[in-house]
Amino acid sequence: MVILMDVVYRHKCAACFQQFKRKEHLVVHMKISHHSVHQPKCGVCHKYCKSFESLREHISGPLAKAHCSSVFAQKGCHVCLNVFESPVSLGEHKGLCLLTIPTPLGTTNIPYTEYEALEDESYVGKCPEAVAIDCQMVGGGSDGSLDLLARVCLVDEDEKMIFHTYVKPQISVTNYRYELTGLTEEHLRDAMPLREVREKISRILFNGESIGKARLDGGKAKLLVGHNLDSKLDCLLMSYPEQLLRDTAIYPPLMKTNFASHSLKYLTKTYLGYDIRLGTYDTFQDCVSVMRLYKRMCAQQHQEGKIGASFSHDTKQNHTFADQTSQDLENMSPDELFQISEPNYKCWCLDSRPRDLLDIGAYELNGILKNHNVC
Repeated sequence: MVILMDVVYRHKCAACFQQFKRKEHLVVHMKISHHSVHQPKCGVCHKYCKSFESLREHISGPLAKAHCSSVFAQKGCHVCLNVFESPVSLGEHKGLCLLTIPTPLGTTNIPYTEYEALEDESYVGKCPEAVAIDCQMVGGGSDGSLDLLARVCLVDEDEKMIFHTYVKPQISVTNYRYELTGLTEEHLRDAMPLREVREKISRILFNGESIGKARLDGGKAKLLVGHNLDSKLDCLLMSYPEQLLRDTAIYPPLMKTNFASHSLKYLTKTYLGYDIRLGTYDTFQDCVSVMRLYKRMCAQQHQEGKIGASFSHDTKQNHTFADQTSQDLENMSPDELFQISEPNYKCWCLDSRPRDLLDIGAYELNGILKNHNVC
C-alpha cells in the first residue's frame, strides 16, 4: 500500500531566510521588516540581519548556525565581522582592523582657532564632511545631579582637534564629579561663556552656509557625529538639521537586538578593539572614537541599489509595496519582494557619495531619525 503525504511548500524570505506557510504572510513580513542590502550580512550564508548584534549572535552566539560558526571561527574577524578567504588573509586584515586607543588630552586647554568657510560652490561634487563632538558635564543643584556643560571638544575626519574649550557654567557648580571628569574649580574659573561657545560651534558646523540652505539640502554645512547627540545639543542650547546628524546611539545597525542603545564604551571595544573610559572620561578620546565608528560604518561595502531581480509582470521603473496590489505582491518571487523592500533608515555608506548626487529624500526615510523611539 502506498501512502501519499502532502508536501508543505514554504515561502522563504530572500533576506533573513524565515519561512512561511502562506505567501501573504511572507508579503506582510517583507512590508514590516524593511530588509535591504544595507543591512549587516553573514559572509558565509549571506543572511541579512537587523543589526551587527544580530549578526554576531548568528555566527558566534549560543544558538549560532553550526556551519556559519565553524567557518567564522577560522576565517572571521570578531571586530568587523567580515569573513576572509583564508586565515592568512584574516591575519593581514587584523593589523588594520584593530585600532589603538587615542592619546588622552587630559585637562589641557587648547586655544580656539578660527575656522575658514568654504567658497559657495566648493561643496558641489564633493562628499559631505563630518565633525565629531563630545561634551563633559559637571553637577549643579542642591544634590549635584543637574548636568551643567563644562567642556566641549570637536574633531574632524582626520582626528585633528578643531575646537576645544572649557565652558563657564550658568549656575553654581555643586559637584565637579572629579573622579569622572578630572575637572576642578580652577579649570572653569575663566572659561568661555556658553553663548560664545555655541556661536563658535555653529560657525564651524554651518561652515558659512545659511540655516535655510542647510536644512534644505545640507549645502556646505557639515555632518555632526556623536553619541547621544540630543543630550549634546540640549546642553549647548542649540539645534541642528536632523538630516545632518549621525548618532551612533540610535543608528540601527549599531543597536541591541531589542533596538536599545549601546554605550560608547561598548561600541568602541566591540567595533574598534580598544577600551576607553578606564579612568576619567576624556572628551578627545570619545570624539576620536565616535568618529572612527562613523567612518567604519561609512566604509561598509554594500551592493549598489537593490538586488537585480527583473520584473516581467510590470513595466514600471519605480517599484514599492505601495505601487502594487495584493495580488501583484503575492505573484512576486521572494527575490522580487526583496528588491522593492525599503530600509527604514539612511545607511551611512551613502555619505561617501558626492553631495550633489545624493537623493535628499533618503535622509528622511520614514522619519527614522526624528520619530523612531529606540532608547
